[in-house]
Amino acid sequence: MFAVVREAIDVTRWNRLVEDDSAGAFVFFEGRVRDNAEGRKVQSLAYEVYDVLAEKEGARLLHEALARFPIARAACVHRAGHLSIGDTAVWVGVSGAHRTGAFEACRFIIDELKQRVPIWKKEFYAEGDSGWVDHSAVGARAVRQP
Repeated sequence: MFAVVREAIDVTRWNRLVEDDSAGAFVFFEGRVRDNAEGRKVQSLAYEVYDVLAEKEGARLLHEALARFPIARAACVHRAGHLSIGDTAVWVGVSGAHRTGAFEACRFIIDELKQRVPIWKKEFYAEGDSGWVDHSAVGARAVRQP
């Protein structure tokens, strides 16, 4: 299951979505809003999402992970809207028989999500300006607005 939400992510609820009695490995990734980026003080950030396409591509990504890796279940949720420092922005969960497949699938999902799903991140800085973040680089970097 993949979803875009505009309210706080209920991590406990999402954890339950990947529970599976056949699984011995449960791997979760939780991305939170931090107070700094590229040496700059961040006050908050906003995610803009093309919901219909994001949910379609997110679901396709999870199906691909299930086919590609030896896992039982996979789920992912991403926030949209304005987020504060410490808020959970993205959550990925995978269950599988063994840790190797579960770890690899979880990493694949978060890496591909950042490349393929139409979600844009804007950081708001303490200096009063803001910038869109370019996820195409290995280490995402902020791009200032004119």
